[in-house]
Amino acid sequence: MTGTIGRVVVAGGSGAVGALFAEHLQESGNDVVIVDRNVPGPTHRVSRFVRGDITDPGAGVADVVRTADAVMLCVPEPAALVAIGRLTGTVRTDALIVDTSSVKSTVVPVLHAAATIAGDAEALSLNPMFAPSLGFAGHPVASVIVRDGRRGRALHDLIETWGSRMVTVTADQHDRLAAAAQALTHAAVIAFGAALAELDVDIADLDRIAPPPHAALLALLARITSGAPEVYWDVQAANPHAPAARRALSRGVSELSGVVDDDDPAAFGDLLDRLRGVLGPLQGAYRERSAHALRAMTTDLTKETTT
Repeated sequence: MTGTIGRVVVAGGSGAVGALFAEHLQESGNDVVIVDRNVPGPTHRVSRFVRGDITDPGAGVADVVRTADAVMLCVPEPAALVAIGRLTGTVRTDALIVDTSSVKSTVVPVLHAAATIAGDAEALSLNPMFAPSLGFAGHPVASVIVRDGRRGRALHDLIETWGSRMVTVTADQHDRLAAAAQALTHAAVIAFGAALAELDVDIADLDRIAPPPHAALLALLARITSGAPEVYWDVQAANPHAPAARRALSRGVSELSGVVDDDDPAAFGDLLDRLRGVLGPLQGAYRERSAHALRAMTTDLTKETTT
């Protein structure tokens, strides 16, 4: 099949991100082997599994890694950093090594060094910018091309055939953009939830009266608080640009409070004008997206309450 990579070892393939890649890679004609300490769940569609720890590979794990055309590390960043070092000397000299960490400034230099030591190895550092449950279709995947090659390009092509949009960035660009796109967003929603808890309003009453934008924030709060805490912790704690994003959020709330406390509607208008400028030529497109999303959410909520 055109665009296939060959044998792909997916470390952490029992987890959400690993399972997403493993199943799509297998469906695209690749020979996929999952390496994980945990047995895949009953709904997992990848049949080949080796139980083991990629950070401390035994003979069974080492054997499948030696024969792999590509090794994907769908594990937390600390485990990925250890695993990359342990793969040196085991991974094939022409193989592709891939990680899916949420922070790139630490892992990319280590990945580059390991690929260089291996010989002609390729390396990619990917970050799916969406929850795995949403699937690839219509969502971006950030990619740092550490060492280019045909297998890496084939993986890029495959991900695009799955409906995703590949966005190539440097490691520093990735972390700066992720601090704004993920760390800032999550911090704003978590802070909203903390403020809501302090206000001590009844959620049933709030649900009955909530306008669409507030309901959207409640939905985001439900999504984050239902997720794995370590995923959101990594976004906040590991990204070197995340502290600046949280400080900017705090200053933004302080600026709004200052304008209102000063009873200055003109300054409030100026603030909104300045923020419109942040969106630039995308202002209209995002306004329409908001209207569409809020209409859809309101329709869904209405259906839920009437059934």
